[in-house]
Amino acid sequence: MDTRKLGKNGPAVSALGLGCMGMTGIYGEPNEPESIATIHRAIDLGVNLIVTSDAYGAGSNEELVGRAIKGKRNRVLLATKFGNVGLSGFKLPEGLSAGHPGYVPQACDASLKRLGVEVIDVYGLHRVDPRVPIEDTVGAMKKLIDQGKVRYLALSEAGAATVRRAHKVHPLVALETEYSLWSRDVEKDILPACRELGIALMAYSPLGRGFLTATIKSLDALQPKDRRRDHLRFNPDNLKRNVALLQPLESIAAAHKSTPAQVALAWVLAQGPDVVPIPGTKRRNYLEQNAAAAGMALSAAEIAQLAKTFPPGVASGTRYPEKQLAGLGI
Repeated sequence: MDTRKLGKNGPAVSALGLGCMGMTGIYGEPNEPESIATIHRAIDLGVNLIVTSDAYGAGSNEELVGRAIKGKRNRVLLATKFGNVGLSGFKLPEGLSAGHPGYVPQACDASLKRLGVEVIDVYGLHRVDPRVPIEDTVGAMKKLIDQGKVRYLALSEAGAATVRRAHKVHPLVALETEYSLWSRDVEKDILPACRELGIALMAYSPLGRGFLTATIKSLDALQPKDRRRDHLRFNPDNLKRNVALLQPLESIAAAHKSTPAQVALAWVLAQGPDVVPIPGTKRRNYLEQNAAAAGMALSAAEIAQLAKTFPPGVASGTRYPEKQLAGLGI
């Protein structure tokens, strides 16, 4: 697989990474043997960027990833995050908040233990803590590099101003945030700021939480415990309006004898060599389809047609439930 640079001063990574969140029950029932087999297959295909967080499954996702990469550590660029305490369910030490400098080393040590590794390649702040200046949090993260526990730093879901402030404390190699045909908010301020500073964009949910696969056209496609049922874009009325957007995506896929998911990923890849999509899956067959998108070339006309069909703000419904939106883009 082709490689891209993770930031101006960062490592080379596969053009596509693998997001592991869904492997621990967030989207339907977990299947650990298949999830581990999926990670192994990703490595064999040249996908070296494996992305997790301590928030996924209250640390169980990191433990799963740790088991999967045992004996294969030298073939993996391992990225994890901390600080999304609301999602993780972790109880913070008394007097500390998620971004407090005193909590940073504790979170890192816990992740290292769960992952079974001595160093984390890319360590990110999952959500910016509004109670703590970003300079203080990143300053504590920088100390982890000095101690040899972390190689590179990243943020997740941070606004342009926050990225600039953080980057002054220590260079960031990536900003992990949502980016896809139906979530293009980053194009206004955030992506330009990253490009100015030489920071890569790790695009999570590049398939719109599965919507851009064109396989979720009613709620019947989602299992009863699937978290997407709580997302407004999958509300039955909104979903009906969103499904109406899919026809051009499906037509282009048919012309290429590919899947809508592959076309959607090819569009994200075409946005620049500094954009690294990290689609999540827990199944080998979907992983293989996603990986094939790295070699797919859309024409300029097709890229323009998709951009016109999916302009910023076109999706019906917000990309997160209202409570979660409050902590984004700080």
